[in-house]
Amino acid sequence: MISPVRSITALCAVGALGAALAACGTPHASTRIVNATASPSAATASRPPTLAPGPAGLTPVFEHGLRNRTDKTVALTFDADMTADQGERAAAGERFDNPELIAALRQLKVPATLFMTGRWVEEYPIQARSIGRDPLFEVANHSYSHHAFTENCYGLPTMAPARMRADLERAYRVFHEAGVRDPMPYFRFPGGCYDSRALRRLSASGVTAVQWDVASGDAFATDADEVVREVLDGVRPGSVVVMHCTRSAAPVTEGAVRKIVPALRERGFRFVKVSELVGTTAAKAVAAP
Repeated sequence: MISPVRSITALCAVGALGAALAACGTPHASTRIVNATASPSAATASRPPTLAPGPAGLTPVFEHGLRNRTDKTVALTFDADMTADQGERAAAGERFDNPELIAALRQLKVPATLFMTGRWVEEYPIQARSIGRDPLFEVANHSYSHHAFTENCYGLPTMAPARMRADLERAYRVFHEAGVRDPMPYFRFPGGCYDSRALRRLSASGVTAVQWDVASGDAFATDADEVVREVLDGVRPGSVVVMHCTRSAAPVTEGAVRKIVPALRERGFRFVKVSELVGTTAAKAVAAP
């Protein structure tokens, strides 16, 4: 499913959200299902780049960009997680957002891709709209409910296969209703869990599934420096780093980002959105004989 990455430890003893957030930064033991090729039409200027379907028409999976050492790009991605049944916790004061993190990215002028659940956007529509209208960022889909698309996915409730595509499409409707402009055709599976059945169920949606090759370990971390070390040790040219935009469950992420960004820039890395990594990958595949 996901390329092997550095192991991390997440403190996830606070129920399903803890398991889900930890899972979003934890490598799976499975191997990836799809080796996608690029779509010749994906690189057109009028539409965001995507990858062509994989074998048997399965949804393509993207894990990292080109390992180009002359143009060392890296994409920071942030999962804005909120599960469908967590409204009472939000009403009681638990914060699933992280405006300080967004402010830090703006201050540092770091392009980033945010994978939002529809339920998160419902809870924080003003923030979602602001992020979606900021050219520094792009918004992508992390499902509506944050329920798992496979069984045994870190304690998340399991979604019925017949609901998978509808759940994804519901998130896009919520984005539209909140005024999020031009959400990207990229989807991140809750918990990072997927199998061939899930890829088949989403194939008609036209999305590219986006995973990662660097797990930051920020979920429930209490030491920002540990997160910094995890990222700096794992990043390679073309890397996709998974982090979280959820204040209560990833409290040190902002502090870690403030150290990660200058350190990677000092190493010659350039921060980009996922769409740029996908686009360069697609263009190279189209150009290949």
